[in-house]
Amino acid sequence: MENTERRTPGPRRSLGAALCFAAAVLATALVGATAAADSGAVYAGLDLPVWAPPAWLFGPVWTVLYVLIAVAGWLVWRAAGIQGAVVFLGVYVLQLLLNAAWTPLFFGAGLYGLALVDILLLVVAVAGTLFLARPHSRTAALLLVPYLLWVAFAAALNAAIWVAN
Repeated sequence: MENTERRTPGPRRSLGAALCFAAAVLATALVGATAAADSGAVYAGLDLPVWAPPAWLFGPVWTVLYVLIAVAGWLVWRAAGIQGAVVFLGVYVLQLLLNAAWTPLFFGAGLYGLALVDILLLVVAVAGTLFLARPHSRTAALLLVPYLLWVAFAAALNAAIWVAN
């Protein structure tokens, strides 16, 4: 009889995977940080809705969200492994790519309409990531809820900015 029970990875392998998830999320954050070098000035020059948050809030919020994103990915990997979470990992990578693309589109190129398309796709990808995480790790899915809520809020903000500018 074949043993189909999944064993928890050892500490070294688990640490290696955690570092891989952290590196992937850090790469995403660095793309955004590089493209956002002048974002404060760009943001200040936009016609913003009254409900737009202050520019200083974005950095701390994204720092926390990036940590949650990395931990959520790692938790799913620990629970299911690569083979058990292939679809999750594919959508996870997709949402990181969409996330990385938004800041260069919005702040770097000033393409607010294209950035809106990107962030709407990101909302769908994050919702899919959350949905696909749930069977493997309820904690991972819960860690992705603030990310989904923030990206949905950011999409509404992007839409308002596109209309006003």
